[in-house]
Amino acid sequence: MSERTEIAVSVNGLSYTRTVEPRMLLADFLRHELGLTGTHVGCEHGVCGACTVLLDGRSARSCLTLAVQADGADIETVEGQGTVEKLGRIQQAFRDHHGLQCGFCTPGFIMTIADMLRHHSLDSDEEIREALSGNICRCTGYEHIVNAVRELAKERGALK
Repeated sequence: MSERTEIAVSVNGLSYTRTVEPRMLLADFLRHELGLTGTHVGCEHGVCGACTVLLDGRSARSCLTLAVQADGADIETVEGQGTVEKLGRIQQAFRDHHGLQCGFCTPGFIMTIADMLRHHSLDSDEEIREALSGNICRCTGYEHIVNAVRELAKERGALK
């Protein structure tokens, strides 16, 4: 039996303490230990972006991050962005612009966009596309997603 390590994290504003194996991935911790299945695991190599969460306010690939590396961190997942009854602003923009189809990649896009809206200007479609380039969608062709982000970036600019 391998040695286990206690970690304490804040996830979507709630505090958790768990004992985990040092090799447990953050994606597995969120999904299997906390039951937060909105974080999807796609490629398991950090390429597709489906597992993106915010770790201390910055996007991170949870399939490449060990749970023990997140000890003491503030983690945000798609579950913290809104609910079925009350969509968050990014989720609503995706809905309004038809920015999803199968939905598998959507949680990763939403978390990436949350980070990008906090830390980047996103003043042009080129900048938006660059910001989204680390997330892969096999269904939409990206145009609707870009439209959603453009609207969000404009709203944010109007609030400044």
